[in-house]
Amino acid sequence: MKKAIIKLDNVWKTYTMGNVKVHALRGLSLTIKDGEFVCIYGPSGSGKSTAMNMVGCLDIPSQGDIFLKGKNIAHLSESDLAQIRGKTIGFIFQQFNLINTLSALENVMLPMVFQGYSEQARRARAIKLLDMVDLAKRMDHKPTELSGGQQQRVAIARSLSNNPEVILADEPTGNLDSKTGNKIMDFLRTMNKKEKKTIIMVSHDQSLAKYADRIEYLRDGSIIETKNNGKR
Repeated sequence: MKKAIIKLDNVWKTYTMGNVKVHALRGLSLTIKDGEFVCIYGPSGSGKSTAMNMVGCLDIPSQGDIFLKGKNIAHLSESDLAQIRGKTIGFIFQQFNLINTLSALENVMLPMVFQGYSEQARRARAIKLLDMVDLAKRMDHKPTELSGGQQQRVAIARSLSNNPEVILADEPTGNLDSKTGNKIMDFLRTMNKKEKKTIIMVSHDQSLAKYADRIEYLRDGSIIETKNNGKR
């Protein structure tokens, strides 16, 4: 039986705006097991971004507990969270978030700096990853010299640089045409099936949700429905 890699237990996130308290998450409970492909799905304002921040160890809850590989991380310091993120979770963002002054190769190498890899090891792994996403011939190009689909593939390679157990994808095809978007989703599915990576995707796009094993429907900061796609 597969173990839970991430578990949210009655998580609340409340923001204070003047005299008003806004509850972005309302008792969110969610368990994601090792090797699953899960989509957190919901419309704008449903709490998806806040849920992503919790799942990705980017923020701490106002109330409740978050367990990563059995360890409660809900009250860790930012520096401790950063170390956990770097080792365990790879991020793919809608806006790519590549550094325009760095080449594709340098962008992929960057996360490894903070985990203590030697320059030689960083370069070797970055080349291997860019080759895996069919961009070996473009490794010296900067993001502005690449198409949107190529930039997203660089972002995927970067997300894998520290060999994370979990890949967190936030609207990964939001800035891509449908054909390129389908290729990106097929690649993520392959990473899930062949590399056994746990994929957590946050999206409002129903066409993307079909790629997941399980869809968690979010509304007003809570899970209102769970659907299994029966892919396994």
